[in-house]
Amino acid sequence: MTRTIVLAFVFALAGFAAGHWYTKQGTPAREADAARVAASYEGGFRADRESAAAVGERLASGSITAVAGTPGEHEIVVADGESIQEAVKRAAPGTVIRVRPGTYHETVYIDKDAIRLVGVIEQGRRPVLDGHGKLNDAVLYSGNGIVVENFTITRYKGNGIMGQAGNNFEIRNNLIIDTGVYGIFPQLGKNGIVEHNVLSGIEDAAIYIGMSDNIHVAHNVVFENVAGIEIENSRHAIVENNHVYDNTGGILAFITPGLPIKTTSDVIIRNNFVMRNNHPNFGAPGSIVAGIPAGTGILVMAADDVVIEDNIVSDHKTAGILIVDHTNAANLTVDPESDPNPDRVAILDNVMFRNGYDTIPEVKALMLSGLQRGEPDIVRVGPGAGSCILNRARYVTVGLDDFGVCGFGNTDATVTYLLPPVPPRVIEPGERGKIAYLGICSGCHIYGGRMVGPPVQAIQALYMDDPQALADYIANPVRKRDDYPEMPPQDYLDPETRLAVAKYMLEVRN
Repeated sequence: MTRTIVLAFVFALAGFAAGHWYTKQGTPAREADAARVAASYEGGFRADRESAAAVGERLASGSITAVAGTPGEHEIVVADGESIQEAVKRAAPGTVIRVRPGTYHETVYIDKDAIRLVGVIEQGRRPVLDGHGKLNDAVLYSGNGIVVENFTITRYKGNGIMGQAGNNFEIRNNLIIDTGVYGIFPQLGKNGIVEHNVLSGIEDAAIYIGMSDNIHVAHNVVFENVAGIEIENSRHAIVENNHVYDNTGGILAFITPGLPIKTTSDVIIRNNFVMRNNHPNFGAPGSIVAGIPAGTGILVMAADDVVIEDNIVSDHKTAGILIVDHTNAANLTVDPESDPNPDRVAILDNVMFRNGYDTIPEVKALMLSGLQRGEPDIVRVGPGAGSCILNRARYVTVGLDDFGVCGFGNTDATVTYLLPPVPPRVIEPGERGKIAYLGICSGCHIYGGRMVGPPVQAIQALYMDDPQALADYIANPVRKRDDYPEMPPQDYLDPETRLAVAKYMLEVRN
C-alpha cells in the first residue's frame, strides 16, 4: 500500500496559507489560476496533426466516414438462407456486401482489404449472426479498411467481432449479446472507430482495444459484462460519450504484463456515464480480468498519461476511480520490461457521488493507515509519478497526497486521434509468424501469466522442439485443461502461417 496520507490539519494549514497569499496578491493570483484552468491538454500524439484536425472536424459534426476510405462501386447482396462467407470469397477489394434481414449461422472471415460488411435494416429487422452456442467467432477480419455495421450477433463462444492486425476499421451500430470472451476486439490495429454499439453478457471485455493506436470509442452502451470498455497496451485513444453501467468494472486503461507491446499511454476518458458497475465478477477464475473488484467505475492500472474529464461516476461500492500499480493488482505476473507504475494521471472536473460505500478490505486498510474516514470516490494504491487533480475538495480521495494541481483544465484541444486512412500494415515474408502471434495469439495468451488461455511458457514447455505439432493443434484444438475455456480452431489460417506462428511462439521469450 502507499504511505500514509497527510492529516487533515495540514490541509487546513495549507488552505490558510493559500488564502493569505491570494488575499495579499489579489488579481495576479486569480489571473494565473484562470490561465491554468483554461489551458488544454494536447495529448502525446504529434504526427499528421493538421490532417487529424480535419478528421476531427468531421467527427465533431457527426459526418466522419472516411477512416476506412471511400466505398467502392461493387456491391453484393446476401439474402436470408445464403452464405455471407461465400459472398466474401467472391468479393473483390472495395466491395460493399449488404446482408438482408435473416438469421445466419456461420463464422465470417475477411482477409481482403476494403470490404464493407453492412447489415440491411428493414422495419426494425436486422441480419442476425447466431452461433448457436457452438461456433467460436462471428466476424474475424485481417484486412485493412474493414467496416462492420448494423448486425445482431449472439451466442458465440469466443468473440463477436475480432480484428487481427487490420488498420482503418469502423465497427458501428451492432447489437452484441453473449459472445463469450470478447464482444468487439480490434487487435494490433491502427486508426479505428468503435461507435454506437450495444454490448452485454461478455465474460471478459465488451469492447477490448488491444495493442492498437489512434482509436476512438464513442456512443456505445455496455452493460452486464465483466469489463465494459478496456484500453489495453494501446496508445492515443479517446473514450467518450459512452453509457457504461452494471458491469464489474466500467472503463479500464491497462498495461497487461507479458504482452509484446509494453505500454499504454495517452488515453482520454471523457464525457461518459459510468454508473452502478457492481456486477459480480464472472471472469475465468485466475485470469487478470477476474481480479477486477466489483464496484469499480474507472480503473487505471500501470497506464501513463491518462486524462479523466467530465464523466458522471456514481454508485460504485469499491471506488469511482481506482488507480493501481502492477504490484498491488490481482492475478498478475510482473513483466520486467513493463513499467509497473501509473504515471501522469490527470483527474480533471468530474461529477462523482455515492462511491466507495462498501469498499474492499485493502482500501479500508489504506484509509485506516492514514486515519481517513468516509466513502472514497478516488483511490490510488501503489507508487506513481507526476499525477495531478483539479478541485480535490470535491471528492473523497485516498492515497493522492502527492498529486499536484493540474496545469490544464480540459482536453478541448484534442478532438480526436484519428487520421485519414493510413497505409495497410505491410507483412514481410519473414514476419508472418510474428504478426499472426501479435494479432491473434496474444489476444488470449501472455508470456508468464494467465489471460484467457494458458501462458506461453506452458505452451513452450509442452511442445518444445515440435512446432508442427503445435501448428496442427492450432488448426484443430482439443480441450486439455478443465480450468481454461476451449480454444477456437484457427483453421482459416493457411498451413504455412500456422507453422510460422507456431515456430515464433516457441521462440519468443517475453
